[in-house]
Amino acid sequence: MELVLVDHPEPHVAVLTLNRPERLNALSIDLAVALDEALAGVGAENDTWVVVLTGAGRAFCSGLDLKDFGVLPGIDGLTVGRIAQRSMRAYSRIVLSMRRIPQPVIAAVNGPAYGGGMCLTLAADLRLAARSAVFNATGIVNGLTSTEMAAGWLLPRLIGASRANDLLLTGREVGAAEAAGIGLVSRVVDDGAALAEALEAARGMCRFSPYGLAMTKSALWANLEVGSLETAIELEDRNQLMLGFTENLQEAIRAFDAGRPPVYTDEPRRDLFDRP
Repeated sequence: MELVLVDHPEPHVAVLTLNRPERLNALSIDLAVALDEALAGVGAENDTWVVVLTGAGRAFCSGLDLKDFGVLPGIDGLTVGRIAQRSMRAYSRIVLSMRRIPQPVIAAVNGPAYGGGMCLTLAADLRLAARSAVFNATGIVNGLTSTEMAAGWLLPRLIGASRANDLLLTGREVGAAEAAGIGLVSRVVDDGAALAEALEAARGMCRFSPYGLAMTKSALWANLEVGSLETAIELEDRNQLMLGFTENLQEAIRAFDAGRPPVYTDEPRRDLFDRP
């Protein structure tokens, strides 16, 4: 059985589905490796502009699989400490992979998102939740730490330090309505509609320039890390200039005048090379 299903249900959209429904899509080493490989695969697809991540069955992801860890490949000859370090990185590198692929990632949270599952949602660029979705920082509940897979970095930036501390230190469950209220998710939809809502959002995003989508994602992530307003403006100015050297803005003007939807090609502006 494929642990991560990869589908292309619409032009320019890839859907990755965690496929261990009998285990509520719990993260084993095998699933983590498969998800990282799937992200690399769709990230390299030139004709994929938006990625949707969801779970099979009634859960998004229930976190670390405590009964079936799986086996990390390529560990022959390693000491216990090196195996443990490499195993931990198998999970945490997924967050970096979600950031590094050029396509925006929409998390369609169709049910419970616990522990590492919640962390996967934090690494997405957009989060849409079904009404039955529940978020929980499970690490602290299980005698570990809730600051895993970049949760201690991502969550305060998404919802503020006070609320993040509440979730990560108390281990309490947060339902979809509260998640929307504190900004953890941007939309709540009926059960069974999370994927359809995510596809609708992806469809709308695909009306735009794929170059513009990728550059916007890149700037949004980079600006979480820069240390000053001036640096952020410098970065955004350069990105906007790069898009300004394409035909996109001229096409937007033409389309507006003609009363039609624009068709963005990301090709260089022709008039920039005209000589008198």
